[in-house]
Amino acid sequence: MSLPTVRTVADLRAQVAAWRGQGLRVALVPTMGALHDGHLTLVRRGRALADKVVASVFVNPTQFGPSEDFARYPRDEGGDAAKLASAGCDLLFAPDVSVMYPDGFATSIDVGPVTRRWEGAFRPGHFNGVATVVTKLLLQGLPDVALFGEKDYQQLQTIRRLVRDLDIPVSIEGVPTVREADGLALSSRNAYLTAEQRAVAASLNRVLRDVVERVRAEPGTVADAVAAGERALLAAGFDAVDYLAVVDVASLEPLERLDGPARVVCTARLGKTRLLDNFPV
Repeated sequence: MSLPTVRTVADLRAQVAAWRGQGLRVALVPTMGALHDGHLTLVRRGRALADKVVASVFVNPTQFGPSEDFARYPRDEGGDAAKLASAGCDLLFAPDVSVMYPDGFATSIDVGPVTRRWEGAFRPGHFNGVATVVTKLLLQGLPDVALFGEKDYQQLQTIRRLVRDLDIPVSIEGVPTVREADGLALSSRNAYLTAEQRAVAASLNRVLRDVVERVRAEPGTVADAVAAGERALLAAGFDAVDYLAVVDVASLEPLERLDGPARVVCTARLGKTRLLDNFPV
């Protein structure tokens, strides 16, 4: 059975309104397609929290920099729709760029300090693009709950902040990272890795776990643990470490010692591919 698909905001709202008329709760899973089991886990979690699940597939141009991979980002709407249907999704929203950004579109949302460091520093404008498109999707679909993976932890915190600041009536649900058997976080960009790079990539999970264990054992050794983690990633074969830090779970400000809930965040490079991961401390 094919997954019902809508491509306009009017059609999306009409279907959601029909469900609401039946007293049903609606969940939204925003994606950029190239779906893997991490995305499908969001759908399955959505089914546990709501009566109907809408997934959006939209490769958002405004969150890509001029030298990034927008043109080559994997696209397979047919395959994505089949996967979503198998996971229990009820509706696919697959708008064209002209629907999301019509002629004359001029608004951009800046969520402030939580976006400035880490990914925000390495990808200027990225979180403005994320915040703007997610705000539009939330207002277009008006779900009761929207689900996002914890793998993109800074993105998750950015979305939580914008929903709180703009009084958008939706609950944001973070879902734990889904991993391969060797610990590598699932990501659409893993498809870019060569066989040799894929073998190296597995060490990211191990190194970050080592950082977590060291900081938990000695809360005052954050700087030493981070430096050791960076050296270990380079020794394992990564070409560069964009950042590795222990940060406050909400503000994402770097911590010098562990004195409350924290997260280890990291992005490291293999060739042209940037791999993100994080762990709670």
